[in-house]
Amino acid sequence: MMGNRRQSRYAKRKPDIAFWPEKRRPNYGAWMVVAASAILIVLGLWLRFDPGLFSPARPEQVASPAPGPADDLRQQFVMCDGPARTNCVVDGDTFWMDGDKIRIADINTPETSTPECDAELALGEQATLRLQELLNAGPFSLARIDRDTDMYGRKLRIVERGGTSLGIILVREGLAEEWQGHRSGWC
Repeated sequence: MMGNRRQSRYAKRKPDIAFWPEKRRPNYGAWMVVAASAILIVLGLWLRFDPGLFSPARPEQVASPAPGPADDLRQQFVMCDGPARTNCVVDGDTFWMDGDKIRIADINTPETSTPECDAELALGEQATLRLQELLNAGPFSLARIDRDTDMYGRKLRIVERGGTSLGIILVREGLAEEWQGHRSGWC
């Protein structure tokens, strides 16, 4: 009887090594992490090649106002390149005219020389091109403000055509912001 008992006890016992693994429930948490990572990688690559994807929609360009009687300045502006800077555009709010560096006093645009992100650079480049287009569209005037120059020696002026600020046109088009006394973030 004793041998019989031992045999029955071992007969009920499961083997130590299973030939077939037990069925496990899938680990959905790990799969979610993998899927989310893949989505973030694809989105990151997409944003790298299309930085304007999530930037606010810009309305169509505002027509440049007709020249007024005070608009007596007219130059042909190119993009600034190299040390010789006579009549050229530096960025969306700074340009050179007749050898004077002028900072548009009523706006701030994204930086192109030291941008904090790709979206700021892309928007800054658009603002720069649009400023060049506006300056070349016809005669304009430069209005003084309460200070003549800023701390970098740039002349502070409001650029107007027909009594309308060209800077405000950039603001309406989403390429600039009204000057608040300090720079804002564009990222």
